[in-house]
Amino acid sequence: MPSIPDLPGSLVQRNSEQESWLKAHVAKLCHMDRPRFPGSQPVSFSVRDLDKLERADYWVCEKSDGVRVLFLIQTDFSSGDQTLYLIDRHNTYHELTGIFFPHHENPRNPLRNTLVDGELVRDIDPKTKVATLRLLAFDCLVVDDQNVMSRPLDKRYGRLQEWFYKPYAKMMKDHPYMAESQPFDVKVKEINFSYHVEKVFAVDIPALHHENDGLIYTCVNTPYTPGTDPNIMKWKPPSENSIDFKLVLRFPPMRNAPDRPDFHAKPVFLLHVWCGDTKYELYDEMYVDDAEWERLKLSRDQIDDRIVEVHWDAGVAHWRMMRFRDDKPHGNHRSVVENIIQSIIDGVEKDTLLARSNAIRNAWKARLGQPPSHPPSQAQTHPNQHSQPQRPPALKISYPAVKAEIRYGPLAPSPWSKVAGPAVVAGMKR
Repeated sequence: MPSIPDLPGSLVQRNSEQESWLKAHVAKLCHMDRPRFPGSQPVSFSVRDLDKLERADYWVCEKSDGVRVLFLIQTDFSSGDQTLYLIDRHNTYHELTGIFFPHHENPRNPLRNTLVDGELVRDIDPKTKVATLRLLAFDCLVVDDQNVMSRPLDKRYGRLQEWFYKPYAKMMKDHPYMAESQPFDVKVKEINFSYHVEKVFAVDIPALHHENDGLIYTCVNTPYTPGTDPNIMKWKPPSENSIDFKLVLRFPPMRNAPDRPDFHAKPVFLLHVWCGDTKYELYDEMYVDDAEWERLKLSRDQIDDRIVEVHWDAGVAHWRMMRFRDDKPHGNHRSVVENIIQSIIDGVEKDTLLARSNAIRNAWKARLGQPPSHPPSQAQTHPNQHSQPQRPPALKISYPAVKAEIRYGPLAPSPWSKVAGPAVVAGMKR
């Protein structure tokens, strides 16, 4: 089970004046009408999205399995003081120390207000087994007090490299001792043209020192959009698609006292789907075998009322637990769950994705008014290079239409939930 790193830094007190000011500050930087988490969220990739990769320019990169964060650089213009924060999906702020970002024009001055999108991962050196906390930046919303959300991805990525990362990388090269005080290392994630997905599978992913969670396709010509963005697509093999639910335990009644729950018995593990705001509805049941239940009890952790990531196990025709996702404030929204279910049913296997690459390349070429050409070498795969994509006649593949049965209904109150019993049962926290 992959290890998700905890966020470094000091948590800014919830509902404090500092937090309220920071949220209003970020909302102003992002041109939002109210304070909220401004990060974009991908949709699940399915068969129909293969056509989208032909119709428009997309970049692709591996999806790291870590903690999604926004990295805020807040600079006081009058004093020049620079304060840095990590913002998680709960929209909570962690203040950082020991790290500095210089200005791209004059490195003696601080980089001004900046908001970067990234993933916090724990890299494990395969030889030394030493762990390094690392921020992998892949997009930006604001750089040096300039909002770039309306600009296309290639322009945002250019600003990320030139204004945010390169001055920092040069500073670290010139002053390597500064790494000792930093809470994490910083890199910019490598991105490739969408038709070079084979290179991502063959070169990028095997070179990782952290877990991989599939691929991310991002449209080049669309703006950065807070919230769910259909122009950002998350690909996984159908068998590896996962969903986040709220886990709720329901215990059977005691034999001698039917009106009381038996907290020593194995419960039913119910999965509840998020419907927006604070509302959840019963969706399905998670299968947990006896050995898994014993391991959960031995952990002495709270199990009930947590966000759990599950995958569909065709062998038992049930959802199976992968891990708890305490880094997420809610499970997946009901609409997202429906999309993921459909992705499981009509998902795209790796071989199909690779087979479509030549058509995607030639489609890109055609938009540029260039003739189709043979696949380029791997040396030509990076978006920052001058090679241009290519396109063959559109390859049409027909897929069977499959309907997914979506199951959810109203949630009835139950006396068997954790609130009906003690906080600790048989030494296990609930």
